[in-house]
Amino acid sequence: MSESSHQLTEEQKSFYHKNGYLLGLPAIFTMEEMDKMNSELPALLALLEDGESTKDIREWHETSTYLNDICKHPKILDLVEGILGANFYYWASNFFIKEPNTVSTVGWHQDSYYWPMAPNNSVTVWLAFDDVDEGNGGMKLIPGSHLGGVIKHRKSEQTDSVLTLELADGSDFNADSAVQFKLKAGECSLHDDSAIHGSQANPSNRRRAGLTIRYSGTNVKNDLSVNPNFKAYLCRGVDELKHNPPGIDPTTRYGRPDFKPVSNEEAGKG
Repeated sequence: MSESSHQLTEEQKSFYHKNGYLLGLPAIFTMEEMDKMNSELPALLALLEDGESTKDIREWHETSTYLNDICKHPKILDLVEGILGANFYYWASNFFIKEPNTVSTVGWHQDSYYWPMAPNNSVTVWLAFDDVDEGNGGMKLIPGSHLGGVIKHRKSEQTDSVLTLELADGSDFNADSAVQFKLKAGECSLHDDSAIHGSQANPSNRRRAGLTIRYSGTNVKNDLSVNPNFKAYLCRGVDELKHNPPGIDPTTRYGRPDFKPVSNEEAGKG
């Protein structure tokens, strides 16, 4: 790997492993690049069907070079390599878009509770398509919460959250130490798959759009009995273990797959 401003320092790696997240990273994309990416986004949204929302754009990288190019961007891969090491793949991408003046939230949760994968060795990259802060529903995370292991989530029907399996502040953890994520468009954050995080509604007049990309070490195996359409897109290194079916890079600019990915929640395993 060539020297790059996106290579993590030993101090950054240490901070991540202690706290479960990283902020203050150099931008991945310039404002001009983000303007172009945002101008293309409507072409992807146009593929949504009646009754669907932007949260249904999951794993569309398999059929869209628009997304696959982002997920395999060298600057992002440099950051991820600093956490996962030389051999890793990506397997999931999805948009979290909160339109202005909306009540939708993301309840407190751990990503790994939703994924039929083991062991826990995954990093989520949250790439900001807009400026993101507390005013428009930016993410919050509990530092060090990833060190406590995966906690059983509770099913909650009376919620504005896009998730129905959540953790309860005060009984499962204490949110007093939560860190507010603030990003400019084109910047990203990293967080551990077991870090407790969530976000509030967006009462502002600004959109809050972000693309999450999930990366895992090649030692991580998906349970195909739960998520049978899982595919691993090798990013760096070699996949000597071959635990997962390999993905094939798309050739069309915008497309949607003919399947829906399945989480533990959707499989009724929560």
